[in-house]
Amino acid sequence: MKAIIATLTFLILGLPNLMAQVQVTYNHDSPKQNQITVQETGAGALTPEFYYWMFHNNYKKSAAVKNKLGFRTTAGIGLYNQIDDAEKIDSAFTKRARIEALNVTDRQVDIAWKTEGHKLQSAMNRFQKNIDRILLVGGSIDDNKRWQQYYNIYMSAIRIIRNAYLPNAQRKREYLGIYADIEKQNEILLKYLVRLHSANQTDHLLEAQNSINIDKGSIASAAMQRWKDSGLRTGRSGSHGDSESNGEQIDR
Repeated sequence: MKAIIATLTFLILGLPNLMAQVQVTYNHDSPKQNQITVQETGAGALTPEFYYWMFHNNYKKSAAVKNKLGFRTTAGIGLYNQIDDAEKIDSAFTKRARIEALNVTDRQVDIAWKTEGHKLQSAMNRFQKNIDRILLVGGSIDDNKRWQQYYNIYMSAIRIIRNAYLPNAQRKREYLGIYADIEKQNEILLKYLVRLHSANQTDHLLEAQNSINIDKGSIASAAMQRWKDSGLRTGRSGSHGDSESNGEQIDR
């Protein structure tokens, strides 16, 4: 009970002081208002005049001219003139954004691979088959490795172009360039395989001829014997003809 009474007493005694702190007072300062008016718009006069003439005479002479109204007017005109430029810039950025959106779509979808990819894959398959024939026709392991490196280079080039951020027109040109180079190298490899195959076949024929033992004496003896036999047959036929002719003469 005593605590409640003490609280009520404190509130009653402190209420006037609280109201005094909440109350707002407004003291109008005319000289200060005149100074602000002169600074903002240039209108009015600086008061008290004696004070400004005594201590701020230079400022008093130029205060009305150096007001902020002129700067605000100039800034407003400049901002108004920038509206057309801002609209032009916004229009240019909007058009550029549309173009770039189309470019992004063009670069993300690889249409060129859908049209030229089968040609590249076929050329690479033919190239790999010909590389695998190098050892079969008598080529060396180093030659096989060297041509296999060419194949790996073309595979890397195709993979880089497929993953590159390029428009489809340029991507197609790159694919066709790689395809032409693959065909050129494949033609060179075919000529190399034909040369290896011909050389290998020639080596086999020479080895086969060297493995045959030729007996020249037997060949010469057989030829002589055939010649003698043919000469004997010729002589016998001639003697029989002479006897028959003589017989006919005797009979006559």
